[in-house]
Amino acid sequence: MTATAYDIKDPTLAEAGANRIEWALTEMPVLRTLMARFSESRPLDGVRIAACLHVTAETANLARVLQAGGAELALCASNPLSTQDDVAAALALTYDVPVFAHRGDDHANYYKRLACALDSRPQITIDDGADLVNQLHTVRRELLEGIFGGTEETTTGVIRLRAMAADGALEYPVIAVNDADTKHLFDNRYGTGQSVIDSILRATNTLLAGKVFTVCGYGWCGRGVAMRAQGLGAKVIVTEVEPVRAIEATMDGYQVMPLIDAIPQSDIVLTVTGDKHVVDRHHLLAAKDGCIVANAGHFDVEINMKALKEMATSVRQPRPHVDEYEINGGRKLRVLGEGRLVNLAAAEGHPPAVMDMSFANQALGAVHVRNHHNDLEKQVYTMPAEIDREVARLKLASLGITIDVLTAEQEKYLKSWHEGT
Repeated sequence: MTATAYDIKDPTLAEAGANRIEWALTEMPVLRTLMARFSESRPLDGVRIAACLHVTAETANLARVLQAGGAELALCASNPLSTQDDVAAALALTYDVPVFAHRGDDHANYYKRLACALDSRPQITIDDGADLVNQLHTVRRELLEGIFGGTEETTTGVIRLRAMAADGALEYPVIAVNDADTKHLFDNRYGTGQSVIDSILRATNTLLAGKVFTVCGYGWCGRGVAMRAQGLGAKVIVTEVEPVRAIEATMDGYQVMPLIDAIPQSDIVLTVTGDKHVVDRHHLLAAKDGCIVANAGHFDVEINMKALKEMATSVRQPRPHVDEYEINGGRKLRVLGEGRLVNLAAAEGHPPAVMDMSFANQALGAVHVRNHHNDLEKQVYTMPAEIDREVARLKLASLGITIDVLTAEQEKYLKSWHEGT
């Protein structure tokens, strides 16, 4: 693929995008380390990679690391509202990355640009939501034979991939980057926690203190949002379907109840589950007047937008990224970011300091796939522990933090069963 192959919205934004990318890199010391290391060792030399990721400044720096390692990269967006058009322009025109992404794409154009990335005939896929994998297994099966393997960034994508593997449908190995401790314990919890609150505040300018804030789903992302909302003075309710998580939320100090009981008292409802119609028709009918509804799960299916549009007597946009639906004789429901991933639809996504670790896992995961694909089965693999620890070591070093090391005596004791009471 030539460096001129790209599809971006506005080439004049390239300088602004380059400034944003360089600014983000100052907060990404692990990627800077890998960029220098990859430039010397070229661990991905000549490998064709197609990446379907949010086209943000942080992703741009992952792209630069992959390029430094010798990869031939093609990049497309993993969400129609997550592309930063200035970043896409800079990637194409300043950093010579073939990128196919426009913010605000409709369904047809989104998949057209995804197809352009697949036209590069990738050997490795890097996904955020498993759309590349899905297309390769449905409409582009002729490309499967050349695939070494892939990596997956997010919970929703891992759920889809494990479903494929369980059905015997997965045709190549995939590393679940989301399962790395240095990803989900930080990106999901601290990144989502901050970026979701940031997006709600930008979109609505509402005061969270004193508000009833309901979080649907208490996985690592839900934990992060609940923690940050509580820290700003909100009264947090958690809804769950998993009993263990419900107990954990209770012991973390939150009210736990079914959503149908929570939504009549909720000022803000956020879904972060990876499932469909979490906020369904009967919930919408019971919602409090003026309720703000948003989604931080990957796909725009968590809120039943079709039902809401059918119920609505009118809709208007009082602020950017806010659609206000009037239902049931004047009650208003305010949906953020069209029900899509709110932290990217209405803000900038996760801060670069936390994406530093996530994307280090992606880069090292791609190298692992390149080096070991002949030994990997057609299944979903957890990130190898040695990569997880290496990312943690690099992050600690960048922060100037040192930790203790086991003595020989301690290591021997931990491997022995002879000593007892």
